[in-house]
Amino acid sequence: MATPSDLVSDPDSDPTERLLAIMRALRDPKAGCPWDIEQDFDTIAPYTIEEAYEVADAIEREAWDELRGELGDLLLQVVFHS
Repeated sequence: MATPSDLVSDPDSDPTERLLAIMRALRDPKAGCPWDIEQDFDTIAPYTIEEAYEVADAIEREAWDELRGELGDLLLQVVFHS
């Protein structure tokens, strides 16, 4: 079984597993990102709302090139909450 580190660095790994591995690495209490470790539902909620508005804005403006990135940002927020 691949470790989270293996998944993060392997561009051929399953994209969903890779995303989950990235979030696990960011939130790891011992080796993760200090900012990500500090976050909880209350502190991250404003960022989630902001990303949702950015998705809606890109759709409204028919900015399809931007939409892909905005959906990725929103997906990261969803994974953070899960």
